[in-house]
Amino acid sequence: MDQAPGDPQGPEKQGPRPAQSLPGCYRHPDRETGIRCTRCDRPICPECMVNASVGFHCPDCVRTGSGTGHAPDASRPRTLAGGTVTADPRLVTKILVGINVAVFIAVHASSSLLNDLVLIGRWPPAPFVPDQGVAEGEWYRMVTTMFTHEEIWHIAFNMLSLWFLGGPLEAALGRARYLALYLVSGLAGSALTYLLSSPTTATLGASGAVFGLFGATAVLMRRLNYDMRPVIALLAINLIFTFSPGFNISWQAHIGGLVAGVVIGYGMVHAPRERRTLVQYGTCALVLVLVVGLTLLRTAQLT
Repeated sequence: MDQAPGDPQGPEKQGPRPAQSLPGCYRHPDRETGIRCTRCDRPICPECMVNASVGFHCPDCVRTGSGTGHAPDASRPRTLAGGTVTADPRLVTKILVGINVAVFIAVHASSSLLNDLVLIGRWPPAPFVPDQGVAEGEWYRMVTTMFTHEEIWHIAFNMLSLWFLGGPLEAALGRARYLALYLVSGLAGSALTYLLSSPTTATLGASGAVFGLFGATAVLMRRLNYDMRPVIALLAINLIFTFSPGFNISWQAHIGGLVAGVVIGYGMVHAPRERRTLVQYGTCALVLVLVVGLTLLRTAQLT
């Protein structure tokens, strides 16, 4: 049926449709956005978006676990490894850096503190000096050495590596899994150093734990199908320095931490979803059992 002339419904008489404006972010109303929280459906701007396994969540839902009517633990967004997504994905890394810096300052403030923290199997025999070292029962040195540095270049290099490697790993694994990776890798480096080094050689530094982060980073990048060449090149450069004569570097700590980091990292990112927590922390436990076994073996050799 033809349209009568002058009919306001004719297509030639229709004006342009008014543009539909986007809603404003619920926290920043002046910022238009087309993204909504997948849990509470409120509009959120890029500053407020928190990555989740599916879509994005708003800070309130991440913090309180509310917004959907489900239990907080069941509805909270998860990282790639099943950890909880947090508003500050670098909190544990910041704390670890802070502890290392605090110990560094304390060591330079007290002339005797350094000898109480370093990893050593047994101090060289000396008159009127009591026996000290891991072999004499001071097992705490396996841990304290991981946070102890003497030279400024040493702590600077380790803390820069910890910052750049630790942040992305903490975000991908979650705080608890990341902390377990760091500590167990550091202990693995201490155990291999204790086993293979001279019992009278003192070692210190966070390098074992940092190399554990290197290993886990390589596993994670492989899991995500990222370009492996940058991390492989960086790791190769560090290994060249590790085995170069004249640098006085404990290669045992580096290799022990690296191997542990690869093993734990693989368990973290490849664990099946239905048994994820068991596999992840089970892997950490197995490496820790090996650490204890090597430590007991070396202690038996020295006593």
